[in-house]
Amino acid sequence: MRNSIGLAAMLLMVACAEPPKLTKTRAEMSQRERDSVIGASRLPGAGVVRKGMSMSDAQTTRAAMLDSLAGEN
Repeated sequence: MRNSIGLAAMLLMVACAEPPKLTKTRAEMSQRERDSVIGASRLPGAGVVRKGMSMSDAQTTRAAMLDSLAGEN
Protein backbone atom coordinates (compact mmCIF):
# COMPACT_ATOMS: atom_id res chain seq x y z
CA MET A 1 0.00 0.00 0.00
CA ARG A 2 2.81 2.41 0.90
CA ASN A 3 4.63 1.58 -2.32
CA SER A 4 1.49 2.36 -4.34
CA ILE A 5 1.07 5.77 -2.69
CA GLY A 6 4.74 6.61 -3.20
CA LEU A 7 4.60 5.52 -6.83
CA ALA A 8 1.44 7.57 -7.43
CA ALA A 9 3.03 10.64 -5.83
CA MET A 10 6.16 10.25 -7.95
CA LEU A 11 4.14 9.86 -11.15
CA LEU A 12 2.12 12.95 -10.26
CA MET A 13 5.29 15.01 -9.75
CA VAL A 14 6.76 13.82 -13.04
CA ALA A 15 3.52 14.58 -14.89
CA CYS A 16 3.40 18.13 -13.50
CA ALA A 17 7.05 18.92 -14.20
CA GLU A 18 7.85 21.47 -16.91
CA PRO A 19 9.68 20.01 -19.90
CA PRO A 20 13.19 21.38 -20.51
CA LYS A 21 13.59 24.10 -23.14
CA LEU A 22 15.77 22.79 -25.92
CA THR A 23 15.67 25.70 -28.36
CA LYS A 24 16.53 29.37 -28.08
CA THR A 25 13.58 31.68 -28.15
CA ARG A 26 13.41 35.02 -29.90
CA ALA A 27 13.10 36.76 -26.54
CA GLU A 28 16.76 36.02 -25.85
CA MET A 29 17.86 38.47 -28.55
CA SER A 30 18.23 42.07 -27.50
CA GLN A 31 16.25 44.79 -29.26
CA ARG A 32 19.48 46.01 -30.86
CA GLU A 33 20.19 42.53 -32.27
CA ARG A 34 16.67 42.24 -33.69
CA ASP A 35 16.91 45.69 -35.27
CA SER A 36 20.29 44.82 -36.74
CA VAL A 37 18.89 41.68 -38.37
CA ILE A 38 15.93 43.60 -39.77
CA GLY A 39 18.19 46.41 -41.01
CA ALA A 40 20.42 43.93 -42.85
CA SER A 41 17.47 42.28 -44.57
CA ARG A 42 15.71 43.22 -47.78
CA LEU A 43 12.40 43.80 -46.04
CA PRO A 44 10.48 46.96 -46.86
CA GLY A 45 11.52 49.63 -44.37
CA ALA A 46 14.86 48.02 -43.56
CA GLY A 47 16.63 51.19 -44.64
CA VAL A 48 14.61 53.19 -42.15
CA VAL A 49 15.66 50.80 -39.39
CA ARG A 50 19.32 51.17 -40.40
CA LYS A 51 19.00 54.97 -40.44
CA GLY A 52 17.33 54.94 -37.02
CA MET A 53 20.10 52.82 -35.59
CA SER A 54 22.78 55.14 -36.98
CA MET A 55 20.95 58.18 -35.57
CA SER A 56 20.72 56.45 -32.19
CA ASP A 57 24.44 55.67 -32.28
CA ALA A 58 25.23 59.29 -33.15
CA GLN A 59 23.12 60.57 -30.26
CA THR A 60 24.74 58.10 -27.85
CA THR A 61 28.19 59.25 -28.97
CA ARG A 62 27.18 62.91 -28.63
CA ALA A 63 25.75 62.34 -25.14
CA ALA A 64 28.95 60.57 -24.04
CA MET A 65 31.03 63.45 -25.39
CA LEU A 66 28.91 66.02 -23.55
CA ASP A 67 29.11 63.99 -20.34
CA SER A 68 32.90 63.86 -20.58
CA LEU A 69 33.06 67.62 -21.18
CA ALA A 70 30.85 68.31 -18.17
CA GLY A 71 33.05 66.12 -15.98
CA GLU A 72 36.22 68.10 -16.71
CA ASN A 73 35.20 71.13 -14.61
